[in-house]
This record gives sequence, C-alpha cells and structure tokens, in this order.
Amino acid sequence: MCGIVAAIAQRDVAPLLIAGLKALEYRGYDSAGLAVISGGEVRRVRAIGKVREMEGQYLADPFPGGTGIAHTRWATHGVPSEANAHPHIVGSVALVHNGIIENYAELRAELQQRGHVFTSETDTEVMAALISERVEAGSSLRDAVLHTVRGLEGAYAIAVINRNEPDRVVGARRGAPLLVGVGIGEHFLGSDAHALIQVTNRIIYLEEGDVVEITRNGAAIFGLDGKPAQRALHESELSADAVERGEYRHYMQKEIFEQPRAVSDTLEARIGPHGVLPNIFGADGEGMLQHTRGLHIIACGTSYHAGMVAKYWIEEYARLPVSVEVASEYRYREAVVPENTLFVAISQSGETADTLAAMRESRRRGYLGTLAICNVPESSVVREADLKLMTRAGPEIGVASTKAFTTQLTALALLTLRLARLHGLDDVRYASLCAQLLSLPRLLESALRLEPQVIELAEHLIHRQHALFLGRGAQYPVALEGSLKLKEISYIHAEAYPAGELKHGPLALVDEDMPVIAVAPNGPLLDKLKSNLQEVRARGGELLVFADSSAVMDGNPARGAIVRVEGGGDFVAPAVFTVPLQLLAYHVAVLRGTDVDQPRNLAKSVTVE
Repeated sequence: MCGIVAAIAQRDVAPLLIAGLKALEYRGYDSAGLAVISGGEVRRVRAIGKVREMEGQYLADPFPGGTGIAHTRWATHGVPSEANAHPHIVGSVALVHNGIIENYAELRAELQQRGHVFTSETDTEVMAALISERVEAGSSLRDAVLHTVRGLEGAYAIAVINRNEPDRVVGARRGAPLLVGVGIGEHFLGSDAHALIQVTNRIIYLEEGDVVEITRNGAAIFGLDGKPAQRALHESELSADAVERGEYRHYMQKEIFEQPRAVSDTLEARIGPHGVLPNIFGADGEGMLQHTRGLHIIACGTSYHAGMVAKYWIEEYARLPVSVEVASEYRYREAVVPENTLFVAISQSGETADTLAAMRESRRRGYLGTLAICNVPESSVVREADLKLMTRAGPEIGVASTKAFTTQLTALALLTLRLARLHGLDDVRYASLCAQLLSLPRLLESALRLEPQVIELAEHLIHRQHALFLGRGAQYPVALEGSLKLKEISYIHAEAYPAGELKHGPLALVDEDMPVIAVAPNGPLLDKLKSNLQEVRARGGELLVFADSSAVMDGNPARGAIVRVEGGGDFVAPAVFTVPLQLLAYHVAVLRGTDVDQPRNLAKSVTVE
C-alpha cells in the first residue's frame, strides 16, 4: 500500500522522484523519503507526513545525482516516524519496499545474532541488511537481490541502489505491483503508471518473481532462477491531464462528476440496440457463461458492495445462485464449490492482495473458470483470469472510491444481462433492461444536478457523530456504500442496515441526535420502506430521504428533508442512488474540514493483507 519511484537518468532525478511520489500519494502518506547517489555517497531525506514535508526538507538542502529511489509510506510494521520511513540504508545499500515480509522476525533474529543493529521497527530494514551482507561479501547488487528475495516469504516490491554501483537500480516484485518506465537515455521503476506518466508512456509490467536491473540505456529482466526473461513493452493510454484535479477542489469531487463519462465508456462497443454484444468477456466467454450454473463473487470494500448488488440482479434476472464473500474471509475457509460455478473477482486496482490471493486459491477448488472485473488492464488480477471485463473508469486518485463503484456496477450489469439472455430471459424483459442500462449515463447526469440540495443536507450532519443508513433489496448494498463513504472521509461513525431489520436492534439507537439516511426508489418494496421510516419518525429521529421522483411519499418529515432523484427503473436505480450519497459524504467532509482525498489511516491500493 506504499508508493515506489526509482530513476536512473542523465539529469538530476530528485525532482522527478518527488513528482512521482506526489502522483502516488494516494497509495500512502504517513511518511515519505528519497535517496540519491550524489558525490559517491547515498544522500537521503525523510519526513513524517505527506510528500510536501519531505520536499521542503530536500529543497532546503538539495543534492544532485542521476540515480535514486523514493517512497511514500502507509505504515504496516512500526509507527509512522522518521526512523521507520523509507528509504532504509544499510552499509552502501539503500532500499524502498511495498508489501509485508512474513518471515521478517526470524530473519531479523538471525541478523542480530550476526551483530546487526537495527535502527527501525520495519521488515524493510531486514531486506536491506541481507542485501548489504551479500554486497559486502563481493556479490553484485543484482545477485545480492536475487539471493535475498529467494529467502523471503510474503509480498514485496522493492527498488535498491548501491553507492558502489551508481549506474544501476535493481527492482523485484512478488505479490505487489512494480513496473518499468522506458525512456531515451533514462529508465524508471514505479508502483503504477501514475508515477511515470510525467516522464514516459512506455511501460513494461513485471510479472510475479521478476527481478529487473535498469540502467540509463536498458532494462534487463530475470526470473528467480537468474535466467533472462522477456516482457512486452506497452504504450500507456494514461495522460498527465487525467491525473490533474482541474477545476475541482478535490480529486473525489472530480471523480464523482466523471461518472457519466466513465459509465458511457464502460458501455461503449459492449451493448447496442439489440442487447449486450457476444464475446465481450473474451474469446472463451460465451462457452463459459453458457455452462455457468452459479457464481462466487469475491471482493473487498467498495468492490464487495458492487458484488452484493450483482447478487440481487443475477438471481432475479438470470435465475442463477450467487454467493458474495469478502476476499480475506474466503481465503481461510473451505468453500463448497458446486459444479460449473464461475469465480468472479472484482478489484479497482487489480492488485488488491486479498482478492488476488483468493483468485489464486480458487485454482485448486475446481471452479468452471475465473472472471476479473477490473479497471487496470495490465494488473495481476486481469493477467491471471480466464475471462476479463475492464471498467474503463480511468485513473481514480481519491482514496474513497466513487467512479470505480459505478463502473463496476455497469460491468456487472453487462454480465447480468449476458447471463440472463443465455439462460432464458424473455425478449420483452431483456429489451427493457438493456434500455435502462443505456439510459444510465443520462440518469447519472441528472443525479449530479442535485448537488446544491445535497449541500443543504450536509449541514444537518456536520456536528453529528453517528448516522444510520437504510435501504431495501438491491438498495441495501447502496446504503452500505453510502455509510462507508461517510465514515471514510468525514470520520462520522455510520452503519447501514436493511430497513426491515430496523426494529431488530438498530431502532434502539434512534433519537433526535441520530440522523437516518434512507434510499427510497420507486419499486415493490417502497411501501415496506415507508413503514420503516414511520418507525423513525415516531421516535423523533431526523430523516434524510433520497426518494425516486415518481415515488409517493408522505411529505417532508418534521425533522429532515426529502430529495427527489430520477432513479430510472429498478435495474439501474442502485447506480443512480449511489451518486447523491457520494455527494453527501463529500460535502459533509468538506464542511468538517477533513482531508477528503487522503483520509487518515487509509490508502487507495491495499496490496497487503
């Protein structure tokens, strides 16, 4: 969950490293640091807090050099402190690391027995010490890294420099992403393409177990056995403009407003006037979907909520049983896998550690095949899946996911429709659902126009410490997502319940200080939901209701408000009603003065368990 940038060039690399870290800061921002080989020494600067704190220290005493590494940290081993910040230097070696080394305690004890004195609490310093030992014994940096990583258990992406070999940087990856940027007379390493797009759009994606040595003139890749390996060169479609905030105050706000376009892009060339096109999941997709008799959907966080919505859709329209499970739980139990069950992994980054490990575990459990729904084409989840469908959300920088969620819902809607068609859904109903999905970008535009009303609602919440979200049917996962957004960025404790469960416990919490936010689309469960809302009114609770524009409601509550949403039909309503909940969380956070894009204790890409 940390960010890595490394560079070797014919120019000073520190400014490039700092710019790359700023692009990666969504991955971690407890501390930051860089190290550059300058004047025959490794010079380093580290600081607690965000990249700008470290940048200020560097600018106060800059040092030139054409070879360097940099890091922005999200703490795992050891509290955020300068001593625990990367890079770590041992002897002539400096190292940055993303991931968790599971056998670090054993390795640390062995090093201490050999006389090594540690200056940090991190697992990373263990790697630096092991590599330094090999270098001091006469190994080249590349051979020292190869020898060291063979003995590591866990996940890592690393970049290493040695002051005695100033013309190279060595990197390695297993279980955490690392890629190579190819320039003219310069090469780079980065955790993802955002870090490198300022200097190159030519990218090599490293695979599991790869070790790479970059120089100014080339990149040599090796397997763990030391034998050379070939990896394809790609031209990234990411642009520098795509990762700028533009006219928006925060990335999250920008990404909320990008949703109509992102959803439209996700639908493009995949659905037409006669329905979902065949083969959009890959060459083997049609045959696998025809044989599918059930699905297991595995995901984390926001992606898990998208999977929960898909369960309602697929079971209703395709009449196939669906199980949805948190990836970190799935890995550690023996799930029953009925014959011809499709494994579906949902991940924004495609590098989510628990989701990736769950997909690898699925290989031994006898699934029909694996399908990845993801936003990053060259990610590990996508590369390792049998079938894939890209969400086309574009870069998402804000830690609180927004457009990733709605594009995941869009991709899952396409999956639902294709499964439904292959498993007997009638022509009339199928055409109606396709028409709803094609209208989704327009409906999202309509929902975004509610922002002024939502800002007024946000005033109701800024001084509250708790909130309760309610939804029924497929809107229950939307309520979960709304509560997650509020707690992530405003630090208000929020919970979500199926509205029918209100009287089975949560009603005890409802009083004048507990606002209740409800999602009320115009569907068969509306009357049931209205009864649940009456229970809140009877106890003096404040109701903030997002109701479909065609739903018959009982007027504005005495305490609270009703906001009318053009929800479309039942099929697309979950995606539409998500937008005002995103806006509500955003504006509450802005009014409370929190760090919207980089909320405390969280990071964007969770590449550790």
